[in-house]
Amino acid sequence: MVEEKKVTWLELFYDLLFVAAVATTTHVLLHVEKGYIHPEYLLKFALMFIPIWWSWTGQTMFINRFGQDFLHQRIFIILQMLFILVMTSSLSIDFDQYYLPFLIGYIGVRALTAIQYLVVQNIEEGDRKTAARFLGTCFGIGVLISFLSIFFDSWIRFAVLYAGIIVDVIVPVFGRKYLVKALTNTAHLLERFALLTLILFGESVVSTLFVLQPQKGEWNSISFSIISFILIISMWWQYFDNVEKKVNKSIQGAGQTIIYGHLFILMSLSMIAASIKLMFLNEVHYSFILYFVFSSVLFYFISTSIVFHQYRYEQHRLKIYHLGLFLGILAAFFIINLIMVVPNIVIMGELTLFFIIYAKFTTT
Repeated sequence: MVEEKKVTWLELFYDLLFVAAVATTTHVLLHVEKGYIHPEYLLKFALMFIPIWWSWTGQTMFINRFGQDFLHQRIFIILQMLFILVMTSSLSIDFDQYYLPFLIGYIGVRALTAIQYLVVQNIEEGDRKTAARFLGTCFGIGVLISFLSIFFDSWIRFAVLYAGIIVDVIVPVFGRKYLVKALTNTAHLLERFALLTLILFGESVVSTLFVLQPQKGEWNSISFSIISFILIISMWWQYFDNVEKKVNKSIQGAGQTIIYGHLFILMSLSMIAASIKLMFLNEVHYSFILYFVFSSVLFYFISTSIVFHQYRYEQHRLKIYHLGLFLGILAAFFIINLIMVVPNIVIMGELTLFFIIYAKFTTT
């Protein structure tokens, strides 16, 4: 019998701080130069997004495995929130100028998470004690490597910073033999990632509201916003109906498919949110936005398919021909749009139809 673990109010408060971080990071994708998003901005988006995701994931995984609503754990979370504020305030397109506060924020968040593992291992026993000590020690090493970046300049400091982050991120993969003996609570884990995903859906809604600004309230913007909203609702329907009804929350494991799969789900949602604005503003070259938006949707589709497939009840698992159907629809729309230039509102309509079909097949 899996012990029930409820999301606490402090966890929800903790999530709110990531709203601003996600919004700021997504905004990087709106920097258009000569009809394109420069590769530099795409790289900055990824380099900013991954530490945000990992900071949130690290604390969430600690709570999932070892969290109790004790006073000292509340204090750890509150201290983390202070560092998250520092890190979020440093997120900027001019990332180099705000490197030091970003480093302080990130190091603070991750160091506190590592310390929590080392503290909790003193009261745990057996395999859980071993897992806590392993994670606390290895995360501490990752934090130390990232901290050493302060002694370098130019691109080298970024290389050292992200070397530490890479160590942090891959530690659970190589330490799977320890983690499967201290299993995650799948129901709590899915709920936590669903709540973070909801924040990203909120970004897409904000993009739709941008289209409906009073000064742009003509029929074109109204039609575009309606189609965009139906697109978002279809995605929401597909994702949350699967979380609520189609997955077996009693399955226990290390939870790594959920964790790493959601990095791509969340990043693709940010990209889709940015695409809604870019397509309405019509400031990006047709070929670029076509590749960008279809790539975003493809990443989202593949990521959600992988995450939910492993946890879906046997009778609800999709067959290989379903995968072929969905990929075929996307490919057909993409090829048609390459051959024949269509208005952006038509592209939005095609993607909306795709997600309606995707939701229909995966939630009924």
